[in-house]
Amino acid sequence: MLTWGGRGVPARPTRAGTPRRLLLTAGLALLLALTGVPALLVTGASARAGNPGGECPPGQNDCNVWDDEPGTPGGPGGGGDPGGGGGNGGGTAKCQWNGRVIPCYDDLLGWFNNGDGCYYKLAEPQPTAPEGQQWYVRTCNGGDLGEQSVVLRDGPPPGYGAPPDPEELARRALASISLLPPRVAVAPRRSKGPGLVGLPVWMWASGGASYFGPLRASASDRGLTVEITARVTRIVWTMGDGTKVTCTGPGTPYAADGPRAGRTSPDCGYDRGYARAGTYQVSATTFWTVEWSGGGESGEIAQSRVSGTVPVQINELQVVTR
Repeated sequence: MLTWGGRGVPARPTRAGTPRRLLLTAGLALLLALTGVPALLVTGASARAGNPGGECPPGQNDCNVWDDEPGTPGGPGGGGDPGGGGGNGGGTAKCQWNGRVIPCYDDLLGWFNNGDGCYYKLAEPQPTAPEGQQWYVRTCNGGDLGEQSVVLRDGPPPGYGAPPDPEELARRALASISLLPPRVAVAPRRSKGPGLVGLPVWMWASGGASYFGPLRASASDRGLTVEITARVTRIVWTMGDGTKVTCTGPGTPYAADGPRAGRTSPDCGYDRGYARAGTYQVSATTFWTVEWSGGGESGEIAQSRVSGTVPVQINELQVVTR
């Protein structure tokens, strides 16, 4: 007989604040006041290593399971749907340095040039320059303030003055919310007794917006706002015997005294059950679709989150004869 006796049970990287701003401003003002010519600004400080959604957003690596037994923690998830591309690895983002995604625009450093790995911003105040040329504050090595200088250019570098990238803003918005991995439960569950070969298995996960959506957020930059909506499109259960079961929702908790006790789950179950006795490790992966729109553009970002594992003990069905 199937039994169940369970219980129910971020963030965008912070910018370096006022000290960084003051350091940058004071260093530039001193340079221009004293020399008015190109020179190296050695500050010893490092720019932020902010990554607006290029890696798994903070707070999204909780892999607790929802069961009487703690089970085995799962991985942090966060990758894209293997069958659908995307993911949160930032593959379509336009600005990268040393393998990491960085903002194409920084309000202190200016615009990033992929060609040389430097940010450029017009020097203010602007020193005297030959006709047709302008002074730019150049911050290289992906934004390292220790690699900053003032350079004279005939024109702005590639990418300078480009509008915000809507998908980059979508990833910033994504980094501000938590897509939690599923907290899973099964029946039969080992703590309440084994199941039997050939009998149905029920699977379900905790509901709620953080686990299945929808979740909404937005991010803005230079007058452009991008809005996102994240929701789970399916949950795929790995049954431990090579079988995968796909469900479209969190499933229904099993009740030993309910009207469907001993029968198949109405919406998420392994109906034919296990073919052999043994202990099986069950886990689940939720596949999220993050839809974004803004600036006249729209798109999708695929995400996935992986649960921990729950053991299921299955025994042989014994036939008693007299």
